[in-house]
Amino acid sequence: MAVTVSLVALFGLVLFFLLRSKTLGYGAAFVAAMFGFFLASTGAAGPINQLATAVISAIGDL
Repeated sequence: MAVTVSLVALFGLVLFFLLRSKTLGYGAAFVAAMFGFFLASTGAAGPINQLATAVISAIGDL
């Protein structure tokens, strides 16, 4: 668990700087995929899924 959380932080930080510098390419796609993969295996996956569901249903109610 501790390794997964640290990898999420690492990939999140790298992705943040890649997006900020507008350096988007195959490397950024790999970092984004790895960030999502490791984020899904943390405890944050449940609240993120609930937030996405709430936003989608709110858009549908507009």
